[in-house]
Amino acid sequence: MEMKFAGRVLDMSRCHVMGVLNVTPDSFSDGGRFNQLDVALLKARQMVADGATFIDVGGESTRPGAARVSVQEELDRVCPVVEALARELDVIVSVDTSTPEVMSRTTELGAGLINDVRALQRDGALTAAATAGVPVCIMHIQGEPETMQDQPDYRNVLREVGEFLTGRVRAAEKAGIPAHNIILDPGFGFGKNLQHNLRLLASLEQLQILGHPLLVGMSRKSMLGQITGREVDERLPASLAAATIAALKGASIVRVHDVRETVDAVKVVTAVKEAV
Repeated sequence: MEMKFAGRVLDMSRCHVMGVLNVTPDSFSDGGRFNQLDVALLKARQMVADGATFIDVGGESTRPGAARVSVQEELDRVCPVVEALARELDVIVSVDTSTPEVMSRTTELGAGLINDVRALQRDGALTAAATAGVPVCIMHIQGEPETMQDQPDYRNVLREVGEFLTGRVRAAEKAGIPAHNIILDPGFGFGKNLQHNLRLLASLEQLQILGHPLLVGMSRKSMLGQITGREVDERLPASLAAATIAALKGASIVRVHDVRETVDAVKVVTAVKEAV
């Protein structure tokens, strides 16, 4: 269960915390807050101090209804931040992108993980990820971010998510990405309604039979708002509950906005698991 990220080796049998750093004007939770380099670096330093193992840098919002940005605009948003983080901080830099050119350039600048919500389905993405040689996270999505929440539909969400991920793993391996460099994400909130999300979380451990570490992102998402009735900036307790459940069920990475609090929750989960 060890995996190497840009020279750093992690035990993926333990749960690690990934801090979200969106350098976009329109992300659902923190859009516009960190799209200046100095502000982004300040936030990143705080997340590292709070215990983040990864920082996930995103330059294209994938919230429902989000518009696509040009390749050059995404490069301009992401590359300076990735370069600065890789140079200045002791943290694994992840890049939240589906764009082949961004994958190639940011890994040259020191990024250690490609995190693609579109499962390497854009033209050239498989080749770019294979050439980069770093681990990749392949996420399940039904549809495209612009329309994914219109009418998500499944006969059996757990089986269909598993089948999709298995197919994308095969495509990745065929393109030259080794199995030991693949992480899977069931894609909470991406083309799924509340019941789909709850069924996936309730059965998350069953996705471990696919043989790859799992990354889970539920922080502040609308599924938690539907359950609690809370607005985005009031969803910390619900986010911690979701991250704790995911960690108990075997997630190797939880992707969150509130690093310090989640690190503490994961420490408790780890202590309990080690006591058994």
